[in-house]
Amino acid sequence: MNIAVIGGDGTGPEVVAEGLKVLQAVSEKVGFEYTTTDFNVSGDRYLQAGGDPRAASIPIISDEEIARLKTFDAIYLGAVGHPDVAPGILEKGLLLKLRFELDQYVNLRPVKLYPNVYTPLKDKGPDDIDFVVIRENTEGLYTGMGGIQYKDTPNEVATQVMCNTRAGVERAIRYAFELCRRRNDKKRLTLVAKTNVLTFAHDLWWRAFNEVGGEYPDIEKDYNHVDACCMWFVKNPEYYDTIVVCNMFGDIITDLGAMIQGGMGVAAGGNINPSGVSMFEPIGGSAPKYTGLNVINPIAAIGALAMLLRETGNNTSDAKLVEAGERVEAAIVATTPKMKSQAARKMGFSTTEVGDLVAQAVASAE
Repeated sequence: MNIAVIGGDGTGPEVVAEGLKVLQAVSEKVGFEYTTTDFNVSGDRYLQAGGDPRAASIPIISDEEIARLKTFDAIYLGAVGHPDVAPGILEKGLLLKLRFELDQYVNLRPVKLYPNVYTPLKDKGPDDIDFVVIRENTEGLYTGMGGIQYKDTPNEVATQVMCNTRAGVERAIRYAFELCRRRNDKKRLTLVAKTNVLTFAHDLWWRAFNEVGGEYPDIEKDYNHVDACCMWFVKNPEYYDTIVVCNMFGDIITDLGAMIQGGMGVAAGGNINPSGVSMFEPIGGSAPKYTGLNVINPIAAIGALAMLLRETGNNTSDAKLVEAGERVEAAIVATTPKMKSQAARKMGFSTTEVGDLVAQAVASAE
């Protein structure tokens, strides 16, 4: 297995190092070989190359580097975001560019509460918060279609087009049905949309969902308006099994999901191309104020590694990688009860010590 590693900005390289420590432990446990190749793609590099910190002026990642990334089995990303670079430059120049260039059309976000991890939801525990969101990742409002006319005048007009194609919608929905079947939990797939207002774009989602759903008689077809979904995430998260949602609404509800599972420092995500190269990352960001202090929580990055192994294994029918991913997940579950908190500086352990604990849990498991 060949993995491209982009440590990125801030604490990204630190948490990725702990994930790679766990990768070594699980490869020895399960018995598979891997190689890693580092790519220096970061805000520091952008600035050192003469990039404008206020507006995108040079590529964050080159076409040659993207061509190289296409030759790997997966990408492991630490974090994107530099305090001296305006928001959006690095995110658009790296994250969005890779999603589109590598056709990573599914954003996969598990929402799972680990043992001994605080949730702001009263009387809810790990048995109540365990579902997964499939967010369409390359269409909708993120295509950049639209524009501005009469800028800086009283008559200024700004438009942003929610572009949905039948092919793009259907492939995300089909992926969600397959994942729901594989989870084999409640076997319920919930479409989250706004069909009563977005009567063109989400009518397409509704029709595709029901037509594709006819091929999956074993899966219960369910629907929520997005505002109702936000309410039920808080009131009854135990209801959900698998969710499929458009790009913009998925961006919103997955951050709410991260909060109910204990915060951005715990949440991991994957940008998936089932037949190509996928990219996996912790959701919490670069946390520049903690850089180099050995106090940041690596659990989300280790969770992203578990996803990298499991999803790559599922997409390539490699049972050893699937087992490895499950073992890393189990090791996280065994580690969080030992931690005082999931917040930086408050874990009761350093960054490297948390990585050691997870690696030891992998090595000592039956």
